[in-house]
Amino acid sequence: MSVSPDRDLQAPSAEAGASKPPRHVALIMDGNGRWAAARGLPRTEGHRQGLVALRKVIRHAAKIGVDVITIYSFSSENWSRPETEVSFLMGLLRRFVQRDLSELHEANIRIRIIGGRQDLEPGILKLLQEAEDLTRDNSGLDLVVAFNYGSRAEITRAARKLAEQVAAGVIRPEDITESALAAALDTGGLPDPDLIIRTSGEMRLSNFLLWQAAYSEFYFCDLLWPDFDEAAFDAALDCFCARERRYGGLSAKTY
Repeated sequence: MSVSPDRDLQAPSAEAGASKPPRHVALIMDGNGRWAAARGLPRTEGHRQGLVALRKVIRHAAKIGVDVITIYSFSSENWSRPETEVSFLMGLLRRFVQRDLSELHEANIRIRIIGGRQDLEPGILKLLQEAEDLTRDNSGLDLVVAFNYGSRAEITRAARKLAEQVAAGVIRPEDITESALAAALDTGGLPDPDLIIRTSGEMRLSNFLLWQAAYSEFYFCDLLWPDFDEAAFDAALDCFCARERRYGGLSAKTY
């Protein structure tokens, strides 16, 4: 089931009891470098195997009926990594688009890119646009790729956009509501993530979906990302479904 862009997706439903399966799962795919180091391999091999794991998880998520998967593929801070590693990651992105795009399209998966685009190299920008354009009318799983992404920068862009509309007389200051700001974010029209999974034992968001994660459930596991598979994904969903989401309200067990 795809997400309708004009549907009110920002306000969660405060239903009591165990959670329903998540519509939207976000992934912080951490540990590629450590996976490679533990095996005496170059970091690039960790990234290569991380892509293999990602393919498995995307196929599995689509198969079991998840609506949206958001992946933290490359942060705006990752440009500070060694030039050789960044160059390899850009090459991996190119190969992913060239090899996997047609398969994702045939699987009815729609790709959406979030993150800053203004300073991207033209060849990379063309690849991202190609992926979005080809899959735009698909109605299956939404695959949201956070590339050159940082949540603080995203919120800043949204605030600037609304400020420009106020300055132009398009909207009034009092029209800037939570819903208006949410709609101006890169993720406008998408549901907020129900579940955010981070691998490798780290327990932080690292500038990922800060606004959208206000009521998300978090699942941290010690597996390094290349070892994360379908069974690990199912374990995360099982943990989510056993939780009670109250959104600031009272537990159903409260008398």
